[in-house]
Amino acid sequence: MHAMVLGKIGTALEWTELPDRLPGPGEIRVKVAACGVCRTDLHVVDGELPDPVLPIIPGHEIVGRIDAIGAGVEGLRVGDRVGIPWLGHTCGACPYCLEHRENLCDRPLFTGFTRDGGFATATIADARFAFPLGEQGDDVALAPLLCAGLIGWRALAIAGDGKRLGLYGFGAAAHILAQVAVWQGRSVFAFTRPGDVATQGFARSLGATWAGGSDEMPPEPLDAAIIFATVGDLVPLALKAVRKGGRVVCAGIHMSDIPGFPYALLWEERQLLSVANLTRQDGIDFLRRAPGIGIVTRTTRYPLAQANQALADLRAGRFEGAAVLVP
Repeated sequence: MHAMVLGKIGTALEWTELPDRLPGPGEIRVKVAACGVCRTDLHVVDGELPDPVLPIIPGHEIVGRIDAIGAGVEGLRVGDRVGIPWLGHTCGACPYCLEHRENLCDRPLFTGFTRDGGFATATIADARFAFPLGEQGDDVALAPLLCAGLIGWRALAIAGDGKRLGLYGFGAAAHILAQVAVWQGRSVFAFTRPGDVATQGFARSLGATWAGGSDEMPPEPLDAAIIFATVGDLVPLALKAVRKGGRVVCAGIHMSDIPGFPYALLWEERQLLSVANLTRQDGIDFLRRAPGIGIVTRTTRYPLAQANQALADLRAGRFEGAAVLVP
């Protein structure tokens, strides 16, 4: 197998030939067909997440087919197409797991961070954390659903049922979630980098009622706002944009420091919440509904060996939607 490997924080990924690996008990080996490039991968490479396992193969929006099965695996067969997400293993025994909140597990493993991921021609996964995908849809188009879609889905549930929804940072996750929200009958207000007219037009093409810069106020108060951009300065702006009793949901796994802001922005029962990881039930619920919603992902393909370029382009905002690596 071949992989793009991170050997040291802050360095480029290196094209590496590795021995073929066999799945252990409860595991599957997946031949990777496509792997999305997520902003969390940037956080891993930049060392913004604590305690990575190095060397590591990044990547956690994996679509591929099972080509080997370990002992004790049930319900999956060689040849099945599966998706592998960020949450790669949970202990099943801590208080959070026992309370059906496995996204907060005390002893988790995360794909592409503490266990090898999908920037490779093949990967090993815990079979319990692989989602059957069936045969509908293109591999590349499906890949962003495995994190951008799933985290967006969880964030939308936490945001509540409000009709006026603001999305701050219109990248991979927001361009998927906007389609879900419009399908649900909500009004979407898209906030982009100031002056980014192209992305604002992209948001409107996906059904956004309004699109403007993150430094602007929406034309009417929002019921809820979800922040996908990893910029702490957006939190006070989003709180200012939501109505009394509204919610602001921080959907990133990492964010720059939130600046001080007057209590008046939080008062009147506004809520500030965060999203952490996902549960398998989130994946089941979202992936079951996605075909009926008719989500169309905007993707830019890169060969696996160009993973560093894909990360650089993501950092610079050089594409709309999501980047996807193809072995």
